[in-house]
Amino acid sequence: MWQLNSVSKLPIYLQIVDLIETKIMNGELLPEEKLPPERKLASMFGVNRSTVVRALDELTARAVIVRKQGSGTIVNAEKWGLFAGQSTNWRHYLTQGGFTPTVPYMRQIGITEKNHSDKMLDAATGELPLEMTPKLKTPSLSWQSFIAEEQLEDAAGYQPLRETIEKQMKESYGLNVRPEQILITSGAQQALFLITQCLLKPGDAVAIESPSYFYSLSLFQSAGLRIFALPMDSEGIIISELKDLYHKHRVKMVFINPTFQNPTGLVMSLQRRKELVQVCAHLQIPIVEDDPFSELAALDENIPVPLKQLDMENVLYIGSLSKIMGSTTRIGWLIGPAAVIERLALARNEMDFGLSIFPQVLANAVLNTAEYDVHLKQLQQILLERRDYLINALETVLPNELSYLKPAGGFHLWVHLPVAFRSIRDFDIFAKNNLLIMPGFLFGIKETIIRITFARLGEKEANKVAEIIKKIVIENKLFHQ
Repeated sequence: MWQLNSVSKLPIYLQIVDLIETKIMNGELLPEEKLPPERKLASMFGVNRSTVVRALDELTARAVIVRKQGSGTIVNAEKWGLFAGQSTNWRHYLTQGGFTPTVPYMRQIGITEKNHSDKMLDAATGELPLEMTPKLKTPSLSWQSFIAEEQLEDAAGYQPLRETIEKQMKESYGLNVRPEQILITSGAQQALFLITQCLLKPGDAVAIESPSYFYSLSLFQSAGLRIFALPMDSEGIIISELKDLYHKHRVKMVFINPTFQNPTGLVMSLQRRKELVQVCAHLQIPIVEDDPFSELAALDENIPVPLKQLDMENVLYIGSLSKIMGSTTRIGWLIGPAAVIERLALARNEMDFGLSIFPQVLANAVLNTAEYDVHLKQLQQILLERRDYLINALETVLPNELSYLKPAGGFHLWVHLPVAFRSIRDFDIFAKNNLLIMPGFLFGIKETIIRITFARLGEKEANKVAEIIKKIVIENKLFHQ
């Protein structure tokens, strides 16, 4: 309802700004949705057109809307290149400040799943289902034992856990790191938060893959960073595009998910990895390598070495247990130069983001059991089966109609649909058919592509997903005939 607050003491034009920003926050106005014309808005609000124009000018300056000659005014769908600057307007702080709300579509997925979990097929959540988390026994420790373990913890985390990760990095990837180069974090996102807040400043330009789950994270905008898209081909990011971005925008950091990339499942080739680290070292651009899926390679697959192994000094490496042991584990790690790790550890303590000793002690105990390796192999096998269930189901009901890259590991299948959706709201048709997926616009692209997470889909569920997608494709084609 386009109605102003009758008791507000704000100037009318700021009331209009407040109303439109609220509608965007609540999901009533979606990215790329068209606003009513200026004259119609003026009539609806009972104000002069000049007042509406002033409000729209303010929203344009804040990059909330885009006004195009002859096309009208639309809600801005882009994050690429935007600088989320500060404002003295409190509404603007709420919508663009440090605690940027989740994307309305993502918020709606969560609400739908919670309210209709009995009938919804969840192919959106990128987390392990309960039955795939490890069935491992945790050590029996007294409260006094946990307190005693705190003596082995410093600002960078629990020393025995850091030593365990040091050992695993060497055995799994040939990485020679020292404990002082490892920072224990409460998951990968805390590592990303510390990097964006402590190593970059507002207005800095960063490059991320396109498409990328990084695009959906509010922490980049919350830090006031400008993000620029790095296009990819079948081998990974295109190096010439990175060079162009650097010369145009003086990119300060590159964020990469090179192995089983989220959402595409792509694995960057070894040659491209070598080119990337060489170019970034030459241009003095640090690389942030997010690597949550490497240990989830299909059993018969060999993946290239991490970027960190190719350049120990210029790459910050982020690992996590959440994709292996479940999201509630909340244990991740950041590997980098000792000076950087020390600075980030001190910064975290200054922010009072200290880690609890409990999950660190338990994670260390689990990682040092033989059962952990057994769980990992079982998880790899189950994911391989579930990937094949989904692909076989899609090929059976829609033969030769879908385009996708068969992932060699990870959780996700990135599927190009043979239909043309005209707006973001068209993706609501999946939820209306009791299927939750992640549309491409959440990852920074406008094509009719969806990410299907197969980690939660058994054979029966995979067949249901395929049938729903077939129904949507057929209905969409008939509608446009």
